[in-house]
Amino acid sequence: MPSAIEAIYIILIAGELTIGIWGNGFIVLVNCIDWLKRRDVSLIDIILISLAISRICLLCVISLDGFFMLLFPTTYGNSVLVSIVDIVWTFANNSSLWFTSCLSIFYLLKIANISHPFFFWLKLKINKVILAILLGSFLISLVISVPMNDDMWYHLFKVSHEENITWEFKVSKIPGTFKQLTLNLGAMVPFILCLISFSLLLFSLVRHTKQIQLLATGFRDPSTEAHMRAIKAVIIFLLLLIVYYPVFLVMTSSALIPQGKLVLMIGDIVTITFPSSHSFILIMGNSKLREAFLKMLRFVKRFLRRRKPFVP
Repeated sequence: MPSAIEAIYIILIAGELTIGIWGNGFIVLVNCIDWLKRRDVSLIDIILISLAISRICLLCVISLDGFFMLLFPTTYGNSVLVSIVDIVWTFANNSSLWFTSCLSIFYLLKIANISHPFFFWLKLKINKVILAILLGSFLISLVISVPMNDDMWYHLFKVSHEENITWEFKVSKIPGTFKQLTLNLGAMVPFILCLISFSLLLFSLVRHTKQIQLLATGFRDPSTEAHMRAIKAVIIFLLLLIVYYPVFLVMTSSALIPQGKLVLMIGDIVTITFPSSHSFILIMGNSKLREAFLKMLRFVKRFLRRRKPFVP
């Protein structure tokens, strides 16, 4: 019988998982339907689909990790399933962060105006550059997650008594934790790329504002609006990441912290909020997704009105 804290944890995780999968699944569904209708897919659609799929995987693996910790506490931490979860979590986490940085780079190249030959070349080759970054992000995430296989193979092929397994796990616990911390520190690179994109977008906006002031054309031109939308999107991601990443690192090192189970439970609730909530921010920031979302809300509203019982 789960305790009150564990029951609250299960309810929160299940709710966040449902919302997150619904939001990210909506992004994938709308873009795929549009792709089938037009027989063509835009670059931003590819980025959003890749990002949404990686976040669905991340949501599922975080939830699976939490439920496995509660349902099988005696085997948690020294089973093959946990090793697999670690691998998938590392891959999904890094790919999600890298794809988000790819989105911020896309905003930068599509909107910003910076008078530098290299930047002009990047804008001209934006399709190839973004697709190369997407593929590179996938490969980097895969390479980062591969070293996690050491633990999985260790559990699969070693043959010894149960007490020896427990002792060896305790001895190897600290090195394994530091290995995970080192591997996940690579996620700082996408954060730095997003920070650079934000800085360059802000620089481009300030420069553009000065130009239109000199030309006395007003402030509410389309370019300024595009800059503001992109800057807001990148700022929201950076703020969410500032909360998400430290908590994620604490969770990774929970084996070295007293009350590690409670730390993992709190960490799961906080970290799962990031891929769940950001999907709706992306929906409202994209005109096609926002229009489809509002249409769906109107349909649900009409459906509920029809289902409302008549009271004489």
